[in-house]
Amino acid sequence: MSETPKAEAFSENSLRLAEISNPSSEIVHFPADQPLQLDCGGTLAPFSIAYKTYGTLNADKSNAVLICHALTGDQHVANEHPITGKPGWWTTMVGPGKPVDTDKYFVICTNVLGGCMGSTGPSSPNPDTDGVYGPDFPVITIGDMVRAQARLMDHLGIAQLLCVIGGSMGGMQTLEWAAKYKDRVFSAIPIACAARHSSQNIAFHEVGRQAVMADPDWCQGRYDDEKKLPRKGLAVARMAAHITYLSDQALYRKFGRNLQDRDAVTFGFDADFQVESYLRHQGVSFVDRFDANSYLYITRAMDYFDLAADHDGVLANAFTGTKTRFCLISFTSDWLFPTEESREIVHALNAVAANVSFVEIETDKGHDAFLLHEPELFDTVSGFLNAAAAKRGIVGDNAGGR
Repeated sequence: MSETPKAEAFSENSLRLAEISNPSSEIVHFPADQPLQLDCGGTLAPFSIAYKTYGTLNADKSNAVLICHALTGDQHVANEHPITGKPGWWTTMVGPGKPVDTDKYFVICTNVLGGCMGSTGPSSPNPDTDGVYGPDFPVITIGDMVRAQARLMDHLGIAQLLCVIGGSMGGMQTLEWAAKYKDRVFSAIPIACAARHSSQNIAFHEVGRQAVMADPDWCQGRYDDEKKLPRKGLAVARMAAHITYLSDQALYRKFGRNLQDRDAVTFGFDADFQVESYLRHQGVSFVDRFDANSYLYITRAMDYFDLAADHDGVLANAFTGTKTRFCLISFTSDWLFPTEESREIVHALNAVAANVSFVEIETDKGHDAFLLHEPELFDTVSGFLNAAAAKRGIVGDNAGGR
């Protein structure tokens, strides 16, 4: 009888588990004889990259825009999510007539390497065993994620991207693309990000990882084999992280000290306050669509990100010789990736005479402002992207020609 609750709990994630091997999106499988070189010194083979596309690729393949997702995102940027049934995570930005206009651009969004929505990650089948990788999956980096994306662009026959865009971890990928593949990135829009992860952000991630690993159902990372799920630990990790995505002003405006469905405090540890109920909901709903081991691996990849590390600690050297057009965007109330970190990147780009513009947007919505309704953000992205398209000779809906 003890096995029944385990099986029932495990089956609650059947949709997520199905997406790992049979995603509701396009997928490219790279065979064992085409290994991916990893920064840790090893290789990954075979491997798969799941992705979604929107719009039409023009005749000379010059209108392709790559969207890079943040930590808990995936490839479903502008369509209904197959697990949650909710709209894509950036429908404010991507779609017909929107700043990233799919009537004009061919938009690609991949699930990152290490993810859990079809791209190879710790919950993918391990070709050397009868189970999944689990903790045997190699530790990956932002560089590995981008290297896998570049292989996908090769497969699609796209030699140069009109633009790479991303916020938060997506911004890190955008910077990595611009630094490592200078000739393949015509323009770049890194939003609310940094050239390296700060010690504070590493600390927040460590709290989240420890919450996951302290859950007895984590089973040293082999919960799939045990038909268990570290639901509580992953939910707590999500709750802690979600606080960092907001600002004090945003939390106060939305919740204040309002009570949740009651007229007085209970003098107990139930969710007396609306903000407590909100965080608990965020944690519980997250577990249904995300894999715990993927959370560990992807947060670690962010921690390891340091664009200057391979250039004697000089960030400007990472962009030497670049011809990419840059537009960096930050938000005044973002304390997770504060404006000074974007300014550091701008200064490095100025040092190598790069074509760079910078916009700091006044908002009290915190780090998550890039995902929300921010008209100045929309105008900035639309204007910059249209200018890049005009510079490259792209006019009209899905026009060819340069």
